[in-house]
Amino acid sequence: MRPKHSGRARGPLRHRVAAGATAALLGLAVALAGSAATPAAAADTATVSGIVLGVGANETQRTLSWYSSADTAQAVQLAPTSQLVAGDFPAGAATFDALGAANIATSGGYNRHATVTGLKENTTYSYRVGSAGNWSATYSFKTQDFEGDYDFLFLGDPQIGSSGDTAEDGTGWKDTLDVATTANPNAELLVSGGDQVETANNETQWNSFLAPDELRQYPWAATIGNHDVGGKAYEQHFATPNTDNSAAYYANGQPASNTSGGDYWYIYKDVLFIDLNSNSYSASTGGGGDEAHTKYVTDVVNAHGAEAKWKVLVYHHSIYSPASHAKDSDNKTRRTDFPTTFSKLGIDLVLQGHDHSYSRSYLIKNGQKADAAEQPGQDEVYPGPGGVLYVTANSASGSKYYDITAPDSSGTSGSGNGADPLNPGNYWYNSVENQEHVRSYVKVQVRDDKLVVENLRSGTCAAPNSEVEHGASCTNTTTTKGVGSVVDKVTVHPYNGDGQSLQVDVPTAAPGEFGWTVDGYNGLVDLGTAEETENFNFVASGRINPIVVKDTRRTLSPWSVSADVSDFADAGKTFSGAYLGWTPHVTEAGAGARAGATVASGYDDKGQGLAVSRSLASAAQGHARGSAKLGADLDLKIPDSVDKGDYRATLTVTALSS
Repeated sequence: MRPKHSGRARGPLRHRVAAGATAALLGLAVALAGSAATPAAAADTATVSGIVLGVGANETQRTLSWYSSADTAQAVQLAPTSQLVAGDFPAGAATFDALGAANIATSGGYNRHATVTGLKENTTYSYRVGSAGNWSATYSFKTQDFEGDYDFLFLGDPQIGSSGDTAEDGTGWKDTLDVATTANPNAELLVSGGDQVETANNETQWNSFLAPDELRQYPWAATIGNHDVGGKAYEQHFATPNTDNSAAYYANGQPASNTSGGDYWYIYKDVLFIDLNSNSYSASTGGGGDEAHTKYVTDVVNAHGAEAKWKVLVYHHSIYSPASHAKDSDNKTRRTDFPTTFSKLGIDLVLQGHDHSYSRSYLIKNGQKADAAEQPGQDEVYPGPGGVLYVTANSASGSKYYDITAPDSSGTSGSGNGADPLNPGNYWYNSVENQEHVRSYVKVQVRDDKLVVENLRSGTCAAPNSEVEHGASCTNTTTTKGVGSVVDKVTVHPYNGDGQSLQVDVPTAAPGEFGWTVDGYNGLVDLGTAEETENFNFVASGRINPIVVKDTRRTLSPWSVSADVSDFADAGKTFSGAYLGWTPHVTEAGAGARAGATVASGYDDKGQGLAVSRSLASAAQGHARGSAKLGADLDLKIPDSVDKGDYRATLTVTALSS
């Protein structure tokens, strides 16, 4: 009898797996499996509304918030859009539990918030919220490259309802989002200047604000305005990352009161964003005031500033603005409290709202103009150490505009509102001031070597322009100042210290691959003629053809190679593959390879031998890249009752990589 064994593998002899694709599929499933939501009861008929996509702690995260009509267990269901079939989510779609609570009485219903994690770059995702059998409509968003250049859009004071015409304010808001995202479809964030609505807990106004689908497609980085702060609806509608809801960051020092508050931060690619509740500015009202904010910014920058190339602050109350709020006592207080700290910390850009007009400051250092020679409207600026650019956004909805006000004799530094010596019609701190009574938005281009800040028109005097429709004048001319035209543009060049800064862009390395092949000719593994022993059985031995594993993946993900054998057969005669055992070994070390355990012949231990899949070798997460050569000594023991014959079997080799 001559039992023979073929080393033939399943599929091609050379088996390669693109590491990037495999890692993407298995990484999402693993990262999100633990977040599987507890299904709501089958009778759940809760309706959801107010769905809004929010910014996460970094590029791999998003938050989602919504209202529910009932207090039921709800979740987000998420999958790459490419995996949906006829709009149906795949069985393996990830789910993320939602948290929440009852809304205040005037809002009604319940709020829900969930954080989506483990996102991959350059991927379009589809999602829905709710519960099994009772999901919302499906929406989508896309991620882009997690490194390098990107654009974000800054939008000032929609303040829906402030004109007295909620519907038309909402129409203007939607039109700005349509214009801005059509012109900049790859913008990655929508950053808020605050005052989403006119009345803090007016859900009709909130519904109008949240109506545009862009707020379900682009992450909204919310900011608390003075019209948002007087109720809990702001916190009910938005979840923000890394949020500190301590008493110090509430104007009244009472997080449990019917007010909203909190400071938060996040890093998106090369920018550290810090968002402040500027409504809390005076410790005399119970909160920590401006001192708490400057300490917060200091702590965040000290802890995370080195992780980003740029540092951007966002808060509502503009300290360098051109209109009626420029001389408010609270803004003068902030103008004294903030600038020196911001200069010392190397803040690059401060984005503000509140004054419903556009301004771009000169570079400000320690509360003074940094460079007396900087010219009005200068389109290239060089901050030097401590220079900070402050931008105030105009209305993005057209619900309310404030006209530019005149300087006075109160001084040209600190809290003063004196005239600019180079342009006496402007305040000393403003390089550009603009108010035409047309909607606009700010586009910020983040580049390795510069920030480019543009104020762009999103409307004209024509409708939708709610305040103009209700009697305000309008000075815009569409011949030169049409939709998409530039109001102002400035390029900010970074300060590189006393030496020379070096930069190199490292492209994404080839993802590498994992694969295996039989080393050399994949010939028949001949175990020779079995020998009869005094134990009333036959034995035969041999070695598999060596297998070379190569793993060049940057992910350093685990891999394994295993095998199982079919029954041995000769025409109609057979015996079980369980009689074959082996002792694996690594003959040439590399790629983290570790040999699998010895498997006894089923003849010895009444087990299954190699009739079931057994490990030849594997490597753990984090192993070094490289190659290894694998082998195994084969041990065949069969009863002497097996009929004479020339038997063959197939060893099926399977490789898995994550």
